[in-house]
Amino acid sequence: MDWEAGFLLYIQEHLRSDVLNPFMKAVTHTGDKGIFFIALCAILLLIPKLRRIGFIAAMSIAVESILNNLLIKNIVARTRPYDAIEGLNNLVGRQNDYSFPSGHTGAAFAVAGALLVVALLGMPVAVKAGKISREKTSVAYKVFAILMIIYSFVLAFSRMYVGVHYPTDVLGGLLLGLATSAIAYLIYQLIIKKIAEKKTAAEESSTAV
Repeated sequence: MDWEAGFLLYIQEHLRSDVLNPFMKAVTHTGDKGIFFIALCAILLLIPKLRRIGFIAAMSIAVESILNNLLIKNIVARTRPYDAIEGLNNLVGRQNDYSFPSGHTGAAFAVAGALLVVALLGMPVAVKAGKISREKTSVAYKVFAILMIIYSFVLAFSRMYVGVHYPTDVLGGLLLGLATSAIAYLIYQLIIKKIAEKKTAAEESSTAV
């Protein structure tokens, strides 16, 4: 038995309980089909002050979903642990796709990571003297971003708790989600720069005429 199988069986034998099971199943279902994360992005996009953050989060989860669900899962084609580990019980029913990486975890960290990177680095808003200027976020926003990260870790653990993912599936989803959030932030900065360059070129052209 490898360490991942041993870890999942340890969770089943020592951590599962009648009290904790309903909570973990409820948490894990919040990530089903990415509906919660898509809805959160939509809400952010509808709020004027948070629209730019919503755009980064939406871009992050879109890239994560393509890489995770369409490419990596089908290339790796890893069997779910409940089909490979003798004695491991699945608490939430059979899943319709492969195991690596965890889609729930990836989607969660794609959005939460986008929120966190903006909280840590600031929101890119303009270009001044060739450099990106960033707007600091509020304390309330920073607290929200931290809570989303905490929730994402709980969701990630729940995928192992209910028996549908290996630890490395969850780690892979976590790293992929954080990577796409960083990529989305960098792409947004690039968009800001391109818009500023076009505006400057248009102004120079107008002045020349």
